[in-house]
Amino acid sequence: MAGRFAPRPTRPTRTTVRGGDVGVPGAVAARQPGAGAARVRTYVPDGALDLGLVLGPLRRGPGDPTFRALPDGSFWRASLTPAGPGTLRISGHGGEVRGEAWGPGGDWLLERLPELLGAADDPSVFAPRHQVVALARHRRPGLRLTRTGLVLESLIPSILEQKVTTDEAYRAWRLLVRKFGEPAPGPVPVRMSVMPSARTWALIPSWEWHRAGVDDKRASTVLRAVRVAARLEEAARMAPAAARERLEVVPGVGPWTSAETVQRSHGAADEVTTGDLHLPGIVGWALAGDRDADDAVMLSLLEPYAGQRHRAARLILLSGRVPGRRAPKMPRVDIGRW
Repeated sequence: MAGRFAPRPTRPTRTTVRGGDVGVPGAVAARQPGAGAARVRTYVPDGALDLGLVLGPLRRGPGDPTFRALPDGSFWRASLTPAGPGTLRISGHGGEVRGEAWGPGGDWLLERLPELLGAADDPSVFAPRHQVVALARHRRPGLRLTRTGLVLESLIPSILEQKVTTDEAYRAWRLLVRKFGEPAPGPVPVRMSVMPSARTWALIPSWEWHRAGVDDKRASTVLRAVRVAARLEEAARMAPAAARERLEVVPGVGPWTSAETVQRSHGAADEVTTGDLHLPGIVGWALAGDRDADDAVMLSLLEPYAGQRHRAARLILLSGRVPGRRAPKMPRVDIGRW
C-alpha cells in the first residue's frame, strides 16, 4: 500500500497540489495531552491506496486547522459530524489502515472510514484515452475519490474560494475556523479546530468577515446556506446531480461551487468543475495543446471520459502539465486592511 510519505526530488507544483497532492510536511510540535481513550477501527483496502492523494482534496491549505499531515505518514481530521465534533487519525501499516477517533463524533467518523478512503469508488472502470492521462494514472495507482458524507464541510470553504486567490480563501478559512470553531477533541498535534456549527456561522459579526478578507457577497452566501443547513446536509444521501440542484437553489451557489462540494461530499467521479479560471486551459493544453480552451472545449475534450470526467481532470492536474504563464499572477487583496 502506497500511503506513506517519501521525499520527492522536486517540490510539488501549484497544479499538482490543486489535484490533491499533499507535500511532505515538516517537523511538528509534541501532541497535546490525551482526552480519553481512542476508539479504533482497522480497514483493509482492496487495492493500492495512497492516503495523501485520497485525503489531499480535503485540506484547505497548509495551515488548515481541521487537517494535519505528519511526517510519520498519519493524517488528522477534525470534523463536525451529525453526532457532534470528532477527531480522526488515519495511518497506514503494511496493507492495513488504522483509524483512531475521539470525541462525540468519533464513532460516526469510524463508521464511514472506508468511504472516506474511497471504498465506494471504483477506479477500475476508468479507461485512459490520452497518453498524459494514462501516464498520470500509472504514476498514481493509489488514487481513490474520497466521500465524506458531509456537505457544509465542503460547501463553506468552496464559497470562500469564489473569485479570489487560493491564498486569500485559505487565510479566510483558517482565521474563521480558529476564532469561531471549537478545539478538536483528543490528543491532536499542535492546534486543531472543528468547523463552527451552522448557528455559529450565522452569528459571526460582519466586521469579523471583513477582517478575514471575506467580502459581503461571499459572506452573505455562507449565511444563506447555513440557514438551510439541515436541508443541504440531506443532499449527502442524494445522487450527485440531484445534490447539485439542491445546492444551487441557494443564491450565490453556482455550478463551480456545487461541483467542488459534491466532488468531496459524494466522491462524484463525473462532476467536473466548470466556471473555473484555470482548469479549462490546463485540460485544453494537456489534451489538445490549446491553452485558450473554454468550458465548452474542455467538456468536449473530456467527453470520452463520460462518467469519470472528474477523475480524468484530477489526473491531468496531478500530471503537472500546465501551460506557461503569460500574465502576472492575480494580486492578493486584503480587504481587512481597508
